[in-house]
Amino acid sequence: MTEPVVLLERPAEHVAVVRINRPDARNALNMEVRRLLGEHVTACGDDPAVRVVILAGGAKAFAAGADIREMADADPIEMMRRNSLRLWQQISACPKPVIAAVRGFALGGGCELAMHADIIVAGDSAKFGQPEIRIGIIPGGGGTQRLPRAVGKFKAMKMLLTGDLVSAQEADAMGLVSEVVPDAEVETRALALAAQIAQLPPIAARQIKECVLAGQDMALPSALLLEAKAIQLSFASHDQKEGMAAFLDKRKPGFTGR
Repeated sequence: MTEPVVLLERPAEHVAVVRINRPDARNALNMEVRRLLGEHVTACGDDPAVRVVILAGGAKAFAAGADIREMADADPIEMMRRNSLRLWQQISACPKPVIAAVRGFALGGGCELAMHADIIVAGDSAKFGQPEIRIGIIPGGGGTQRLPRAVGKFKAMKMLLTGDLVSAQEADAMGLVSEVVPDAEVETRALALAAQIAQLPPIAARQIKECVLAGQDMALPSALLLEAKAIQLSFASHDQKEGMAAFLDKRKPGFTGR
């Protein structure tokens, strides 16, 4: 039997890794990969035992873009029926913190997939780009919207209109990644971050993610009100009582997600 093109791994308590597994195709995102990514991330979002999700690829490619062979002869109706936006939305809707561990190429849909994460750990030889213009199309997984929000209009426009790739160091300087580490340490670092976050109160982590993502598209007064309501709600949690009691008692807290 052939190995699945997307793997679900459980390397540590409360941490799940969703790994793209098409090394012969540089982890190109065909419809099967997109469907399984959506299914696994949705399942992790619904699983109370999972507190953090890591998106990973291989050593040479996180994901080198869409599978062009699967798209080249498609017509507009076929592209509409594929409803790829729905599959992307399954990832963006994940309520848990998501960390992208990027080694090698993160191009086109691969760059867009990484931008669905909340934290991006990049290897020092990683390459990011939205080269869709070079094959006569535009990004279709959020590249024209997420990239300007991440790096600003002028950096985004240069990447989108030229199709040029940027190094991990350039991506770090423009704010596209959270940190850059040696290639061999990418997944170790992502797992360490995931384990650190998984030990913190998951309700608070979820509220932080909700406030950041919803608030960035709101006017500031509305976003501040959203934040105020979220912190008020946090005082209904057992973890708030435990966290503050542990602080006052000078002991390590035990967060349970209640």
